[in-house]
Amino acid sequence: MRIFIIHTLRFVLFLFAQALLFNQLEIGFGIQAMIYPLFILLLPYNINIFLSMLIAFALGFGIDSISNTYGLHASAAVLLAYLRPMIFKTFEPRDGYEDTQEMNFYEMPTSWLLSVFGLMLLIHHFWFFTLELFKFNEIGFILQKTILSAPISLIVCILIQIVFMRKPSNK
Repeated sequence: MRIFIIHTLRFVLFLFAQALLFNQLEIGFGIQAMIYPLFILLLPYNINIFLSMLIAFALGFGIDSISNTYGLHASAAVLLAYLRPMIFKTFEPRDGYEDTQEMNFYEMPTSWLLSVFGLMLLIHHFWFFTLELFKFNEIGFILQKTILSAPISLIVCILIQIVFMRKPSNK
């Protein structure tokens, strides 16, 4: 029950932080900081793929509703939730994952987090910006926005974990 409350609270916080704060930031060069993919990463490892896609859709739809982005966030979030198990399987540690393990900065090695979450952000951002521009002659601008936005998003997400998440007491 405690985990359900934590994830529900995170859902609401990520939704409103993304829609009301991070979507309003004008950084320049097409950079857009997106933190809500972190919520999808932080879902329990053993969550059913359909449930994670439903949760991701609800999160993306909520952000789209507030931001007037017509399904861009919902589409990118569902894609990320769909690919999440495959990406986790590809980067699975030798000993595997624990069922209750949370994929966060404190539980996983830094190299794993940078590789997996970095890849997830690149896929998410590329899909998002491709749908946003929807012109293949703009592929250079799509790549520019993806390559510049993903590291900024990664840094912000790591900082959010350091500031707002507690380090487990058993480590």
